[in-house]
Amino acid sequence: MRIVFIGAGSVVFTRNLTRDILSFPELGGSEIVLMDIDGERLSRAQKLVSRMAETAKVPVRVIATTDRRQALAGADYVVVTIQVGGTDQWEVDIRVPERFGVGQCVGDTIGPGGIFRGLRHLAVFDGLIEDMADLCPRALVLQYSNPMAILTWRAALAGLRVVGLCHSVQGTARLLAEYCKVPEEELTYWVAGINHQAWFLTLEHQGRDLYPRLRSLLDSSEMLSLEPVRLELMRRFGYFVTESSGHASEYLPYFRKRPDLLASLVKTFESAGSDYSAWFGYGRTGGDVAVRRLEEPAYEQEVARQIAGTEPIELRRSDEYGAHIILAEQTGTPLRINGNVINDDLITNLPGGACVEVPCLVDRAGVHPCVVGALPPQLASLNRSNIAVQELVVKGHIERQREAIYQAMALDPLTAAVCSLDEIWQLTDDMFLANEHWLTQFG
Repeated sequence: MRIVFIGAGSVVFTRNLTRDILSFPELGGSEIVLMDIDGERLSRAQKLVSRMAETAKVPVRVIATTDRRQALAGADYVVVTIQVGGTDQWEVDIRVPERFGVGQCVGDTIGPGGIFRGLRHLAVFDGLIEDMADLCPRALVLQYSNPMAILTWRAALAGLRVVGLCHSVQGTARLLAEYCKVPEEELTYWVAGINHQAWFLTLEHQGRDLYPRLRSLLDSSEMLSLEPVRLELMRRFGYFVTESSGHASEYLPYFRKRPDLLASLVKTFESAGSDYSAWFGYGRTGGDVAVRRLEEPAYEQEVARQIAGTEPIELRRSDEYGAHIILAEQTGTPLRINGNVINDDLITNLPGGACVEVPCLVDRAGVHPCVVGALPPQLASLNRSNIAVQELVVKGHIERQREAIYQAMALDPLTAAVCSLDEIWQLTDDMFLANEHWLTQFG
């Protein structure tokens, strides 16, 4: 097999997914092809992956190249983990909207940051789609980059075999097992919606509904300090959402539109001595903390020590789905995941053709999305507010139509809660200007 990493300089994903691949003897003998436009990051990734293969004693061939077409030739699997513009441009995505009072937490899904991050990535996806159609048309794309729904939607429209992958479902399941005091491996659940806003429709332990236990936590000050947004959403809408409280707060109009609301969240977070608010930016936007974390020297030093062999490389499997999907296709080992796919009558009260996150079965024949049916109407309504933004971003990019991007910004729940239409149009102009290097497709 030829497994290609596009954006391999993103060492966190590359390290985790490679470690998972190396943990399966059945995947020995594979070619692991690392591709990145940053030669320095690529070299670091190559040294790290080679060191991991030596540690695991698994016979894989590690190839590194800055040439995307060379990497893609004959690929069986294409892992996409790109971040166009890096952390510098990501910080711009946070700072420009902040001037208009739009205080994003992370800004990588919807909101002004997610919209323009999406447009930057879509410009690169155009070339990736063209190269794959020419060099590896039947390869399975394991799409990890954000904004997940926008990018996966576009890749699927182009006819690629693609599944968008995130760790929010399994990460939230692990937290819920902890909150409900049951073993994680004994938890069963059925989750559906859209990426970063999917819902635990059922949550059970050995056939027993865990929602009564979960709802008993609504009055716990300790739990509220950790999950003020997710618990409030469950209180009001009935179900627990997959994305963390910080992320979840920026996809809705309720939590970040006024300084007093942010201050209230800070107080809730801090009531039990929690420092959780620092990472998710209650009080400002989260941009400072997020960027500092990505650039933390300690992480760079850790990777350097692992490459040098002075720090051990742990080879335990992560909870990422990627390697498990490859194993299932190659060996027929049955697998169930939650994946992001096109809504072909899977969730009947969400728009057809949108990108939804649903349970999927995987075997030798590929990824098979499960039919969920209708979501509870209140949940579908929350999802549709986000899908409207995603649809217009994809449309605006494909048709090179700037007006669709202005409209996407106007329909974004948080932006609309804060800004007038005149302000939104000005903010969009400023975002286009701040991203003009990347958005040449708009002229």
